[in-house]
Amino acid sequence: MTDPAPFVYRIQVRVLYGDTDAGGVVYNANFLRYFEQGRTELMRAHVCSYKKIEALGLILPVTEAHARYKAPAFYDDLLTIETSINELTRYTCRFNYRVTRQDQNRPRPTLLVKGYTIHAAVTRGGKLTRLPEDILARLQSLTSSPKQ
Repeated sequence: MTDPAPFVYRIQVRVLYGDTDAGGVVYNANFLRYFEQGRTELMRAHVCSYKKIEALGLILPVTEAHARYKAPAFYDDLLTIETSINELTRYTCRFNYRVTRQDQNRPRPTLLVKGYTIHAAVTRGGKLTRLPEDILARLQSLTSSPKQ
């Protein structure tokens, strides 16, 4: 039996002029900001806001990031950011991302960037800690990976 596909959360963002470089394309590091937008909105809609997590005395810093660039994005493009939770433990979670653009003359969206970020639950003092059970359960409901 195959595992069900993980839940995919989608948002759309319009490329701002300030996101582009002198060549008129989205500067590569700005895709990490788009990843953050997708992750933040997924969390807000289906788990809880980062503000609530911080109120619990926790932060979820990025401990690893990866991006594979496939095609450029340009000023005023309407991008779709797809975010899913790929791996989850009591201490960490991995978010996967796909950023696409629907081009007029193509039946399928153009993949611009795919990647992931890994986050660890850490106290304000910097100590690795477990994710709270209620947050862990909500995250688990969005992924097919077993809880470890």
